[in-house]
Amino acid sequence: MLTKRLYGSTCALALITGMLASPAWAQDATDEAGTQDAVQPAKTQVTSTGLAEIVVTATRRATDLQSTPVSVSAVDSSLIQQASPRDLGDLAAFVPNFSAATIANFNAASFAMRGVGQTSIIVYFEPPVAVLVDDFVVPSVQTQLLDTFDVAQVEVLRGPQGTLFGKNTTGGVVTVRTKKPIINYVGVEGRVEFGDFGEKKIQAAMNVPISDIAAVRLVGGYEKSDGYYKNGACYGPVTGFVDSKFEGATGCLDNATLGGKDVWQARAKLLVEPTPQLSALFQYEWIRDRSEVVPSVNENYLYTGENAFLTDLLGLTDPTAQGTDPLDRAAYTGRNDALLKMGKGQRISVDGIYANIEYNADFGTFTSVSGYRFQRSRIPNSYAGATAQGSDGQLLSFFDATRDDDRKTWQQELRFASDFQGPFNFVAGGFYQRDKIDFCVSQILGFLDLTSGPLDFGEWNNTPYLLCNAQKAKSRALFFEGTFKFNDKLTLSAGGRYTWDDKTWYGRQQTFIPALGGGFDPSITIENALDASVYKYPAGVVTVSDKWREPTYRASLSYQATDDLFVYGTYSHGYKGGGFNDQIGGFAAFGEDLDAFRAAARATDPEKADSYEVGFKSQFLDNRLRFNATAFYVKYKDLQKQLNVPIEVNGQPNQVTLFVNAASATVKGLEVEAQANPVDGLTLRGVLGYQDGKYNSYTADNAGYDLSSAPLDRAPKWQWTLDGSYSLPLGDQYKITLNGNVAYTGRNLNTQAIDDPLGNTFLNARTLVNASITLAQTDDKYYIRAVGKNLTNERYRIGVQNVAGLWLNSQYGAPRYFGVELGVKFGEYQ
Repeated sequence: MLTKRLYGSTCALALITGMLASPAWAQDATDEAGTQDAVQPAKTQVTSTGLAEIVVTATRRATDLQSTPVSVSAVDSSLIQQASPRDLGDLAAFVPNFSAATIANFNAASFAMRGVGQTSIIVYFEPPVAVLVDDFVVPSVQTQLLDTFDVAQVEVLRGPQGTLFGKNTTGGVVTVRTKKPIINYVGVEGRVEFGDFGEKKIQAAMNVPISDIAAVRLVGGYEKSDGYYKNGACYGPVTGFVDSKFEGATGCLDNATLGGKDVWQARAKLLVEPTPQLSALFQYEWIRDRSEVVPSVNENYLYTGENAFLTDLLGLTDPTAQGTDPLDRAAYTGRNDALLKMGKGQRISVDGIYANIEYNADFGTFTSVSGYRFQRSRIPNSYAGATAQGSDGQLLSFFDATRDDDRKTWQQELRFASDFQGPFNFVAGGFYQRDKIDFCVSQILGFLDLTSGPLDFGEWNNTPYLLCNAQKAKSRALFFEGTFKFNDKLTLSAGGRYTWDDKTWYGRQQTFIPALGGGFDPSITIENALDASVYKYPAGVVTVSDKWREPTYRASLSYQATDDLFVYGTYSHGYKGGGFNDQIGGFAAFGEDLDAFRAAARATDPEKADSYEVGFKSQFLDNRLRFNATAFYVKYKDLQKQLNVPIEVNGQPNQVTLFVNAASATVKGLEVEAQANPVDGLTLRGVLGYQDGKYNSYTADNAGYDLSSAPLDRAPKWQWTLDGSYSLPLGDQYKITLNGNVAYTGRNLNTQAIDDPLGNTFLNARTLVNASITLAQTDDKYYIRAVGKNLTNERYRIGVQNVAGLWLNSQYGAPRYFGVELGVKFGEYQ
C-alpha cells in the first residue's frame, strides 16, 4: 500500500512542477534584502550562529521580536514546515494561553485567549480574538481555520489591542502574513500528502516575473478525505412516540464513514513595484468547500440533570454497550428534503479581492489596505447527534437544520508610520469596515412528533420551520500611537483609538413556509422558501438599531537593560462592540406584539477589558538560548454570553438561545516561551501558559444556580508544549530531520448551562504527541516526510454543547494518523 502511495505521490509531483509558486527559502532570502516596513510580511533573518532573528510587525513597524514591547508570539515558516500543521488551529500549541478548537457542530474556529473565547456560531457575534490575513479582518469564524501552505508567518498578539489593529478585541489578535511574489524570480513549490482516512492533499505555487517591476504568485490546493466517524449510533427500540409508525424505532444506522473533506482553494497575487518607493500587492482569494456535514456524537448520558429529554427517550445510559469508541457512534440522517440538502454536504464559497499599497517617503511610510470579501454558506447538520428509523423506513430527524447566510464585507484602512530622525515617531490612521449579512435557518423539529403529535397541516418531521433575519453594520475608527525614546535604553509608547459602531438588525418571528407572507397562504410552497430572506418576505419584519462610541487606549514603557535583556510593562483598555442574536424570534414566540419583539431583539452592550502586564525578553549564550516571560492581569466587564434557556412551548420541552451581558471576570496568569540551539542542527522549543480566571459576578434571569461558580469559557488552567527538531547530514547530498512534540491542554469549560451545573460541558484534558521524519536534499529541492499525529490515539472533544437539557452532542479530534508527504521547491533569479 505504501509503495502505491509513493508512486502516486511521485506522479503528482511531476505534475506539480509544471504548475504553481515560490519556495519559502527564496521568499525569506528576498525579504531579507528588502526594506523592513509597515506592510512587509513578517520575516525570519538567519544569523551566522544560534537562533534566527524573528522580525514582527506587531507595532505596525518591522521590529525584532526580542525588543518589541508587546506580548506577541511568532510562528515562522520554518516551524510551520517542521510541525506540518493541518490548519491555523494546530499552531495554537506553540503559543501560550492560546486555545484553538471548533464550535460544536461546525468546522468553525473557536479561538480563545486569556479567559475569553468564541463558543458560539451566532453570525452577528464579534469574536474576542480577531483574525487578520494580510491586514484584512476575516469576519467569519467559519473560514478562519486557514490552511498554512501559503503562510510566511503567524503572529499572535495576546490581550486587548487598544490602538493599532483593526476592529478592537478584548482577547487578542491573530495576524497571518501570506507569501508575497518575488520580482525577477522564477520558482515552483509543491507538495502532496497521502495518509489514513483516505487523506489526499495536493498544493502548489508558482512565482513568475512579468517585467522588471512586477511578478505574479499563483497558489492552489485541493484536499479530499473520507473522515474518521462512523454513522453507527445504535439505541432503542424507542417508545412513547405519538405517531405509531415510529413506535419501536431504532437508531441502528448504516455504519457509513462520515465527516470527509472536499476543499478547493486558491490565491492569485500580483506585486507591482514601479519605483523603489512604491509597492502594490493585489490578491484574489477563492475557496470552495464542499466537505461532508460535521458529524455529531450524542452524549446525553453525560448529563444527569432533570431535563435529559433525549436520554429518557433513547435510553442513552450505557453507550459502551455500542462500543467504547465515540467515533463509531455518530448519527446523520442524510436528508435532502425539507430544504436540508445534506447530500450536498456543507457548501461554503468565498471570493475576495484585496489591495495592499505602500509608499515610502523620506519621512515615513503611507499604507492603504483595501478589501472586499463575499461568503456564501449553507451548513446543514443532524445537530442532536441522534436519529431513528420508523417501520416504513422513514428517517426521524430529532433536530435537523441548515444554517444559511450570505455575507459581504468591505474594508479600508489608511495609516502613516513616521520615520523621523529624532526621538519621537508615531503611527496614525483610520479604519472603515462595512458588513452585511442575510441569514436563514430552516429546522426540522421531529422530536415534537414524539410528544405533541403532528401539526394540522403535516408532521413536524417533514415541515420546515424557518427563522430569518439580517444585519447591516458599519465600524469606523481613528487611531494614533506615539513612541518617544528618552535615550538608547528607555522608551515610552502611548496611544488611543476612537471607534464608531452602528448596527441595524432586521428580523421576524419563526414561521412556517405558508405564513411567510404574513397570513397563512398554502400557495407559498417549499420552492418559494429557497430564498426566505426578510428582504423578500418583509411581512412582520421589525427593525432594531443601536450604536456605540468608545475610546480605547494603550501605554507601554520598555527598557533595554542589557544587550541580552529587554523588559517592559503595558496597560491596555480594549473594547468589543455590542451585537444582536440571530436566534431571536425562534421558539419563544412574542405573538403579534411587535414592541415586545423589538425589546427582546435589542443588542447587547459592548464588552470591555482592562489589561496590565509586565514581561521580559532575553537572549543568552551567544544567541543560542532565548527565554521570554509575561505576567498579566485582566479585568473584564459586561462579558457577552450565550445562554441556552429551557422553556416550554404548548406544554412541551423546548429551548431559546439568549445573547446577553451577564458577567464580569478577572484573569491573571503567566506566559513563558523558550527556544534553544545548544548545538548546530538541534532546535528545542518550550511553551508554558497558566491562567487563573474567575467570575466576579454572573447574573441572568431564571438562573437555577450561582452562575459565577462555573469556570470561565475556554480557559484551561495549564497549557504546555515541548518541541524538538534535529537535522543531521547524510553524506554531501542529503540530510535527515527528526521532529517531535508533546502538547498538553487542561480541561476547560465549553458551554455553560443556565438551569443546572450538571449541564455544563467540558473539553477534556489532552496530551497529544506528534512526530515527523524528513529526508531531503541539502538544498531542500526535494524532500519526503513521514508524519504521525496523535500517536497515542487519544480521544478528546473539540466541541461539545448541551442544548438546554434537550440533547448534548460532541465532536472529537482526529485519532492516530499516519501520512507521507512529498515536496519540491526550486527556482532561479532572472
